[in-house]
Amino acid sequence: MKKNKLFIFLMYLGILLGGWGCSSGLLGLAPAGDRKEYSHARTLYEHGNYDLAITELQDYIYKTKNVRRREARAYRLLGLSYEKKGQFSKALETYLEALEFHPDNVPLLLEAARLYQQTNLTSRSMQLYERALQQEPNNPEALAGQAVNYTAMGFYSQARHFYDRFFEVNPTAPAQYRARYAHTFLEQRNYEQAFINITMALAEEKNNPDFWFLSAQARYGLKQLPQALLDLQAALMLAPQRPDLLGQQALWLFETGALEEAQQTTQRLLQVNPQSQLALWIQSLIALQQNKEQQALRLRKQIVQMDCASFIGRIAQKSLGK
Repeated sequence: MKKNKLFIFLMYLGILLGGWGCSSGLLGLAPAGDRKEYSHARTLYEHGNYDLAITELQDYIYKTKNVRRREARAYRLLGLSYEKKGQFSKALETYLEALEFHPDNVPLLLEAARLYQQTNLTSRSMQLYERALQQEPNNPEALAGQAVNYTAMGFYSQARHFYDRFFEVNPTAPAQYRARYAHTFLEQRNYEQAFINITMALAEEKNNPDFWFLSAQARYGLKQLPQALLDLQAALMLAPQRPDLLGQQALWLFETGALEEAQQTTQRLLQVNPQSQLALWIQSLIALQQNKEQQALRLRKQIVQMDCASFIGRIAQKSLGK
């Protein structure tokens, strides 16, 4: 009699867990037959069929009352599918709904935190990264994410605290992280450390114009203008039509007194961006150096006509006595 009662109890328990002889309920996964549907949706995602993946995942998650179908991985894949379609609001909604069922799931926390970060909702991103770090204190994605958040808020020393922890657990991280680390020093005018760290990044990746530009800025801060111009030229070899690089080169060439080269650079900048007020402003400075006051006056009036409310527009307007 006792054996019969024990058998009935075990059978009932098996039904509650999603099927006799199936341990997947204990793992928080749907029964094996259902998981085939998830696998098919994942295959669709991997082959770029995001619309069909979304449809099948929605069916999988919502169209039954089987709560075990609301797996964290199914929600995450649905959110990623929305992202691939550029539907970021729906993706975020999906991650947040999933976190109601799985509040401590680190992959979901990371996805939601990343999307908040991309939409400049920094404080919310920080909260979710912190929750992820409570679960996994050495999670490299969460550490790097918090570093980016603190950098965005202007707390560069705190950002480096997270980068230091990130490098401890991920010493072979891609060069972009070392460059971001260098950037925090540059923002605080610690040019020596900025240069040391961006040099480390360049040792790993020499074909990145942003790295060369950061190196040039660090050298300029160290009062090494000739070397800064060489690094800037290296950046321009990789990205010859970038307006920010051309504008910086023109300014530094003017500073060295290389007026003809500075003038040529402003012409290149105007070819890339005919509305560049910076190019016209530098040309006006060159004209004044060459005692061409009427030409400088004409250029500054042109700047004001373009946009008198911009930073350069206000400077030009003030120089005209208006």
